[in-house]
Amino acid sequence: MFVVRVLIVSQHFWPESFRINEVAASLLAQGADVTVLTGQPNYPEGRVFSGYRAWRVQRERHVDGYEVLRVPLVPRGPGGALRLVLNYLSFIASAMGFGLWLLRGRRVDTVFVYATSPILQALAALWIGRWKRAKVVVWVQDLWPDSLVITGYVRSPRVLAAVAAVTRFIYRRSDRLLVQSPAFMAPVQAMAGATPVAVHENPGDRDAPLQPLPEGLRKPADRFTLVFAGNLGTVQALETVLDAAEQAGPDLVWMLVGSGARSPWLAAEVTRRGLGDRVRLPGRFEAALMPALFAQADALLVTLNRAPALAQVVPSKIQAYLAAGRPILAALDGEGARVVQASGAGLAVAAEDAAGLATAARHLQSLDEGRRADMGRAGRRYFETHYEPTQSAQRLLAQLQLA
Repeated sequence: MFVVRVLIVSQHFWPESFRINEVAASLLAQGADVTVLTGQPNYPEGRVFSGYRAWRVQRERHVDGYEVLRVPLVPRGPGGALRLVLNYLSFIASAMGFGLWLLRGRRVDTVFVYATSPILQALAALWIGRWKRAKVVVWVQDLWPDSLVITGYVRSPRVLAAVAAVTRFIYRRSDRLLVQSPAFMAPVQAMAGATPVAVHENPGDRDAPLQPLPEGLRKPADRFTLVFAGNLGTVQALETVLDAAEQAGPDLVWMLVGSGARSPWLAAEVTRRGLGDRVRLPGRFEAALMPALFAQADALLVTLNRAPALAQVVPSKIQAYLAAGRPILAALDGEGARVVQASGAGLAVAAEDAAGLATAARHLQSLDEGRRADMGRAGRRYFETHYEPTQSAQRLLAQLQLA
């Protein structure tokens, strides 16, 4: 039996919380020989995790059995465009140099890139693929250069044009491109030349036992609680959430679990607006607690800014929410809203529509628990059909073998 030797290239990986963690485990379970090339974990706080060092080259064995190769990088730090650029470029350079050295003597059939921003990390994969005579498959998670425009980090037309040129270079020298949303097909195909493009949506997580929650994550027993979990960054429409919390009334609690670039602003704004009793910011917690956190929520919240590129994205938290079997409240456009509505799992309003979000939250609160439970069960059925990790891994392995 032929075993596909897959090298996953991803700047971010366990113990950071990213979807590729689940994908690596699922590919291994399907019989692939998996190795991961990544950086030193430092997302999202910008500080290297305990037990790791920024400038270390190391090998480690993941608990699931596959090897993780780590290369040095400049940590993200507290923020700022220059520090982020150094973080990205240092990983690319280290992966090309130290990564290739760590892979000496090892055969690779397919280099698989988990292409979150920046897409530039695929340059390292193309370099390794050339030396290893391996196929390169890029799984496009964000549209470039559109993502730079949305976050506001780059405004220069010349820089954006240069990034677009590099993106075309990457796409056209890859052997196969996968996109995380059907809406990505047209823009990626327009830049891909003759490279085949196919849809492979992000899977959900495997079911895990519910762990006891610390006091800070427990919902109030007597108040309707909406839970948001994930990055608190520039595209999550946090102003919209705070506006909705003001409008929805004091009997709803909005629990925003996580951290990110806008965490300091968010905490200050909650205090300034006097929303401390309505908006709770418990901080960032390990991913293993999320199933229990979701299970206790009355509804699960997902929001994005209004932008054409974001309308083409299905945020990965939607898969996790569907798997949890709880109602979903969404304030976003396009593909993400389509999934929430098509699944029957909850309610979706337009991105940045604070009044609509507040009204929808109150409507969910007004429903009896049986109706909300029906929404949760519908979401779980949709998850099992579209995002169940074992089936997703089987489809992905087929794509890798086609490359």
